[in-house]
Amino acid sequence: MSIVVKKWNELAEVKAELAARDWFFATSGNLSIKVTDDPLTFLVTASGKDKRKQTDEDFLLVDAAGRPAEKTHLKPSAETLLHVEIYNRTNAGCVLHVHTVDNNIISDVYAANGEAVFSGQEIIKAFGIWEENAEVRIPIIYNYADIPTLAQQFSTYIHGDAGAVLIHNHGITVWGRTAFEAKKHLEAWEFLFRWQVKRLLLQRAGLPVG
Repeated sequence: MSIVVKKWNELAEVKAELAARDWFFATSGNLSIKVTDDPLTFLVTASGKDKRKQTDEDFLLVDAAGRPAEKTHLKPSAETLLHVEIYNRTNAGCVLHVHTVDNNIISDVYAANGEAVFSGQEIIKAFGIWEENAEVRIPIIYNYADIPTLAQQFSTYIHGDAGAVLIHNHGITVWGRTAFEAKKHLEAWEFLFRWQVKRLLLQRAGLPVG
């Protein structure tokens, strides 16, 4: 089995899991997985596809600039430049971007703060943080319509081989050293977002919360 086929299958499994959670509304979202380091190539979701379906045109191979590395009629996701920034700046092996109702609400509620902060949740251990009452923060950046401008702003928050950024009303982008790590972190962030949204609703209803 070639490395491209192996990585294709790995990314397809992640896509299927996220699709089962219904995290790909209206063809939104984009995923990628690194194939080679030198030269840098990675598989990325093709633009405009229904990601809840599995086809032989779900992904295409692109180069370090996000351009197709092979002859194809497919177009890479419009936000491939964000993936390019991550792969060129880190040793990340996988990047996942999804739009959910909860992550959009959190990005909107805390946009003025420039970040969302969570603490005291057991799920934070998924990030490898084991301190009691640990705290995690995720930056929230402005949703520039111009993708190169968005990618430039996004790049200032890339600080390691694993990380995450919320784009205001435009979903979360998570990256990790492996597909497993990226998916685990994405699931942990989405848990925190959903928990906080429900907590805010309980507070609004006047019910006691910690």
